[in-house]
Amino acid sequence: MALAPDISSSTDPVAIEAEGAHVDAPELRLFVMGLFFIFGGITSLNDVLIPKLKELFTLNYTQAMLIQFCFFTAYLVIGIPGAKLVKKIGYMRGAVAGLLTMLAGCLLFIPASQQAVYGLFLLALFVLASGVVIVQVVANPLISLLGKPETAHSRLTFAQAFNSLGTTIFPIVGSILILGSLATVSADQLSGAELDAYRTAESQAIVHGYLGIAAALAVVAGAVWLFRNRLQGEKHEASAGLAGLDLLKRPRFGFGALCIFLYVGAEVSIGSLVVNYLMQPGVMALEEQAAGKLIGLYWGGAMVGRFIGSYLMRFVSPGRLLACVAIGAITLILISTNTTGIAAGYSLLAIGLMNAIMFPTIFSLASEKLGPRAADGSGIINVAIFGGAVVPLATGAIADMTGSLATALLLPALCYAVIAAFGYYARRPAV
Repeated sequence: MALAPDISSSTDPVAIEAEGAHVDAPELRLFVMGLFFIFGGITSLNDVLIPKLKELFTLNYTQAMLIQFCFFTAYLVIGIPGAKLVKKIGYMRGAVAGLLTMLAGCLLFIPASQQAVYGLFLLALFVLASGVVIVQVVANPLISLLGKPETAHSRLTFAQAFNSLGTTIFPIVGSILILGSLATVSADQLSGAELDAYRTAESQAIVHGYLGIAAALAVVAGAVWLFRNRLQGEKHEASAGLAGLDLLKRPRFGFGALCIFLYVGAEVSIGSLVVNYLMQPGVMALEEQAAGKLIGLYWGGAMVGRFIGSYLMRFVSPGRLLACVAIGAITLILISTNTTGIAAGYSLLAIGLMNAIMFPTIFSLASEKLGPRAADGSGIINVAIFGGAVVPLATGAIADMTGSLATALLLPALCYAVIAAFGYYARRPAV
C-alpha cells in the first residue's frame, strides 16, 4: 500500500477528542484495511503449520493442536493488557507496538528451527499472536473512527472482507512455501543427530516464510510510525480488571459470549484438521501440499458467504439465519463423515461458507441493548476468542483417543448445535 513519505510533518494532526468526532483520512483507512489483511492471513497460516510440525516432531493430534492453543491463549492473556497499553500510548503507537511484537514472534522462528525444539515454535507463535491481539485492539475501533459514524458498519464489513482475503491467500502461498518439501524420508524413520538435522533442514521453509512476513511487518511498522502524530486529543475511558464481567449474568449476552467461544473453536478445529483429513485414503488421498492449497477454499467460502449473508439479512432475521447456517454446518459435517472421496472432502471445505456470518451475527445479537456497556461487552467477547485454544485441543484429543478424525469432528458439530439454539433463542429483538 502507498503511504505518504512524511505524514507526521506534511499533514496537520486531527483532533478527535470531541464525542462523535471522526477523522476524514483515506490514507489511514487504507492502512487499517492492510492490518485486517495481515492479521487474518497470519492466523490462518497456522493451518499449514500444523501438518508440517506434526510430521517433523512426530506429534499426535493433541500435541499438534498446541499450536492453536498457544496462539489463541494470547487472546486470554494479552487482550486486557493490550487494551490498556493502547489506551496509554494511543492508537498509532499501539499499532506500531503490535506490529513490532509480531515481528519479534516471526524472528523467534530462527532459533526454534536451529534448536529443532517444538516448544520454541510454540513460544514464537504465542509472541506472534500477542502482537496480533494488540493490532486487533487498535484496528477494530479505529476503523469506526476513520469516517462518518453513519457509514461505520459498511467500513467494518469492508475491512472484514480484507481479513477474509488474507485468510484465503496466506494458506495457499504458505502451502507452496512450507509444504513443498522434497524430502524422501520422514521424521519417524530417523533418530539422534540425523533427526535433529532433518528437523533443522525441513523447518527452513517455515523460517523463510516467516522472515518474509517479518520484513513486510518492519516496512509497515516504519510507515505507521510516520503517522504517529496524525491523531491528536485521543481520550480513552479508564477501566480496571476484567471490566464487563458482570454482563455474563445477562442471559442473552452470556449465551452469546459462550457461542463466540464455541464458534471460534469449531472454525479453528476444522481449519486445523483440513490438510490431514483430505490426505486420508478414504477421503481424497491428496499429497500434503495439494491438500494445503485447498485450505483457501475453506476460508474463501467465508469471504463469499459474508456478501451472501448480508443480502439474505434483508429478508430473514439475523437469529433465524444464524440458526439456519449452524444447522447447515452440522449437516455438512455429517455428510463429510459419512461419505468418501470428493464428497467427503468438499463438504467439509464448504463449512467455510456456513461460518461466514456467524461471528458478526453472534456478536451483534449478544450486544443488543447493552447501550453504554457496549465497549465492556466487546472486551469480554474478545476474551471469548480463547475458544480457538480450547476446542481444537479437545478435538485433537478425541482424534487420538478414537483414532478417527471423523469422530473428532463431532465436537465442532456439537458447538454448531449450541449456536443454532442461540440463533433460535435470539430470533426476536432484545427487550
